[in-house]
Amino acid sequence: MFSLSVNDHVMIAHSLPDEFFGPAQALHGATLAVEATFTRDQLDEHSVVLDIGQALQMLDDALTPLRYANLDEHPDFAGRFSTSEAIAEHIGTSLSVSLADRPDIGISVHLRENPRAAVSYTVVNRP
Repeated sequence: MFSLSVNDHVMIAHSLPDEFFGPAQALHGATLAVEATFTRDQLDEHSVVLDIGQALQMLDDALTPLRYANLDEHPDFAGRFSTSEAIAEHIGTSLSVSLADRPDIGISVHLRENPRAAVSYTVVNRP
């Protein structure tokens, strides 16, 4: 199995209005470090998993609608909590749409919320 990882970050605002989330119930900001990993069983005809520039551009395209956004007002998070897990899933789904014509490439998203906590999401139905 081969993999390619690229990274970026995104600054967001959101609240998590449920007692479960303690002080994070209030509106607050976060800078999230995002790493996207693409995998393939075999390299392509160019001996790569995916072009690095294309991978970086796809990640930027997935993050741009979230940059400096208040996720409480973002239509893609309407009716759901914008937890780190949900944000990772949102990014993974966006990347999957970008690679709809390449079903042989697996996608996972690793999102670091702070130096001591991170979440990951692997897009299902991809290798």
